[in-house]
Amino acid sequence: MSDHTSPFDSSNGDTPQHKGFNPQPGGERNAPAWNIPSHAGIPPTPPRSPMQPLHLPARPAPSSEGLSAPRRPSLSGAPSSAGFFSYQQAPMQAPERHDLSANAVNPLPLQNAPTGKRRNGRRRINPLLAVGLVLVALLVIAGGILGQRFLPAHIAGIINSSGGNGQANSGSFVAPPLSSQQIDNLRHLTDHMKEQQLAYLYVSRMSLDEEIGQIMMVEYSEDSYSPSLDTMIHDLHAGGVIMYQRQINTLEQTKADTTHMQQRALTPLLISTDEEGWNVHRLTNIYPPRLSAKDIHDSKSTTVAANEGTKVAHDLLSLGINTNFAPDVDVSTDDGYIGWDARSFGSTPDDVIKYVSPYTKAMQTGGVIATMKHFPGLGGAPKTTDPHAVFVTVNHTKDQVYKIDLAPFQYFIHADDKMEQPGIIMSTDVLVPSIDPTYIAELSPTFMTQILRKEMGYQGVAVTDALTMLGVQVNGQHLDLGTAGVMALKAGNDLLLGAGDPASMRSMVDAIKTALNNGTLSKSRLDEAATRVIALKMQRHLLPDTPPSSNP
Repeated sequence: MSDHTSPFDSSNGDTPQHKGFNPQPGGERNAPAWNIPSHAGIPPTPPRSPMQPLHLPARPAPSSEGLSAPRRPSLSGAPSSAGFFSYQQAPMQAPERHDLSANAVNPLPLQNAPTGKRRNGRRRINPLLAVGLVLVALLVIAGGILGQRFLPAHIAGIINSSGGNGQANSGSFVAPPLSSQQIDNLRHLTDHMKEQQLAYLYVSRMSLDEEIGQIMMVEYSEDSYSPSLDTMIHDLHAGGVIMYQRQINTLEQTKADTTHMQQRALTPLLISTDEEGWNVHRLTNIYPPRLSAKDIHDSKSTTVAANEGTKVAHDLLSLGINTNFAPDVDVSTDDGYIGWDARSFGSTPDDVIKYVSPYTKAMQTGGVIATMKHFPGLGGAPKTTDPHAVFVTVNHTKDQVYKIDLAPFQYFIHADDKMEQPGIIMSTDVLVPSIDPTYIAELSPTFMTQILRKEMGYQGVAVTDALTMLGVQVNGQHLDLGTAGVMALKAGNDLLLGAGDPASMRSMVDAIKTALNNGTLSKSRLDEAATRVIALKMQRHLLPDTPPSSNP
């Protein structure tokens, strides 16, 4: 273990204490095929579109004696219903002989036999019948045109997708008539939805205030549950709470507080803390210190890493804390900000991946959500620069950023074992001029949307670092909480960390509403963020993965 004095040594262990600094706290199934036996002896009829008229086989004309024409026997030897032919081939049998004499009881009319009077060698056509047929044809054509025009869009779309053959191009649900299986699937549609789809149903039923609240993780200054915290949770619908050492004093008190939080929340909360080990140890009032990331690396043992992950999951869950803002996946040498403070698992991407993998898997298997930080990487920050207190610039080249800083994030996003994938990724306020010379990473659409989402393919929750930190600047100007929140949300973050009381939380809510009203922020971006937060709660069993109540 390093023998230097850590910048995180402080009275409560919440924030770094540098001399001269004044830090603030925060840290398809296709439609069924037409199954006609190839040996049936009759060419299969192509499937019929619901919008096409049905062409029935011609019925025998009545005899001139006024007798009713008999039904034509089906090919199966059994009477066919309503005059339709049955295309099921019957077992081989001797052909039936019919008596064609005038005294036959049930004669079959001869093919092309005269059935009525003719004029000039042609059959006389009933004028009323002809008019009726023309009207029917006109109605069919008009119905097809008007029906397509005035049907609801989603129904017309289904019909149009059939391509005129009665079968949708893809998917289980096609235009009527539906099979019994398709009807059952429609009745139980939500049974087939994934968490993201169910989460969107939840979000669609929320009020705007509830939805905005869900994308905020709040903190509080009091030592225990307070009216201020209750207002943020119950009245302003906060989606999560972060706790620091000053609020984690005894097991009984902490458990009671987290239980009360969940009872007062309309939607279950993400309750988090920064429990990394050694000096970033929020549980020190209850549990003894545990190994730092550097200690785990120096042990050269992945078993040690897994054991530490298991311990931290046990300790956090015993207190009602379900989310850990750890592990760090910053690649840092000992003379860098993260490495100097013993918070890095290694000085190469391979080392970081080697020890973070078992640590994360053990912790998440134990029931705690892992948060990988600090995206895109603080490993290149000098040891004297702490983004809690100063503006931080990492001057890595673009090639270094991709090959070193982003490499662990890329690996874990696509890890084969889901328990090694990050539940959350935390962005941070670091300027990387080689990628974006204007905006710090957590406010940068280039980093948060173009790189994290599009290039790296991450679709989970992205949380900001505390937006109250002094590193939250643009062009040398520190941003107020509302402005920072809107910019972070627009950039691609889903969960905003920083509000510490009802007034500051309301300022963020109002700023988001204003941005929605003036078009600065799209409602779809807000919906996307809230849906990701709710989906995470479902995935980790904080919220049932069932459809929301039918009552709004």
